[in-house]
Amino acid sequence: MEAISFKAFAVANEIDLNKIAIYCGIPKKFTWEEPLILKGDTLASILHTKGDKSAQVLIFSFGSVVFVNHGGQGEMTKFLHFLRSFEPDIDVQNAEAYTDDYSLHREETEEIELTDEYVVVPEYEEFYPELIATVLAKSVALEKIEEQLGKINDKLEYMIDRLEKGRLRIGNKQLAKTTASIVRHEYNTLAYIMILDKPDITWTNSSAGQFYDRMLEFFELNDRYNIMKSKTEVLYHIMEGFSTISHSMRGLFVEWIIVTLIVIEVVLSVLQIAGWI
Repeated sequence: MEAISFKAFAVANEIDLNKIAIYCGIPKKFTWEEPLILKGDTLASILHTKGDKSAQVLIFSFGSVVFVNHGGQGEMTKFLHFLRSFEPDIDVQNAEAYTDDYSLHREETEEIELTDEYVVVPEYEEFYPELIATVLAKSVALEKIEEQLGKINDKLEYMIDRLEKGRLRIGNKQLAKTTASIVRHEYNTLAYIMILDKPDITWTNSSAGQFYDRMLEFFELNDRYNIMKSKTEVLYHIMEGFSTISHSMRGLFVEWIIVTLIVIEVVLSVLQIAGWI
């Protein structure tokens, strides 16, 4: 068996698989849990080429695309332009920002061997390509979100710098935008990529389940997930502190206004009694 190559991209936060399926004439409603797999004549009609019969593209709803036995950079770029017609936010020029390459080999070995660049199996199973593609898709999607988390941290660092300089007031709009960024980050990471969810085949085939678990462990998806979850909880704690300080400052400002009005009223009353007004 010749080696099977994989190349994964994280190109969007979300891809509507059903719109693409309808365009390709695929009579099926896709859920978040399953990828849209394009191959054969369907893939050839999109790329306008015959290509390799073993080639296929797996599109995931959380914004990742995995090319299997891809025909080269030109064909991949052409396909990404095709996807962009459904999801205009896809930046084809910077598609390489979050990507990973992998391959599947069959050799005479006693057990499965995992490395950073390829996996070696003693016997080929039909479920290997989809499971490998799924792990790669989640890995590059996490890489994309990990960088977005860094941008959120930069915003918080700026707000902390303001506090250190004694600028205690933080606008509601700024608080709302930063909180929304954290919520969006949590949604993309914890809910949409569904790190803890497994493909259906892993529940009905024990070999598939064991292979998928080994891939998850090797790519450290669960560890990365837990780290992201912990960092998100810290971000919420920091934002709660900012919100408390901001509300306290507004409350203090209102109290000073009330005190000032009372003093003015007292002064006016004294002046009126003294006949000065």
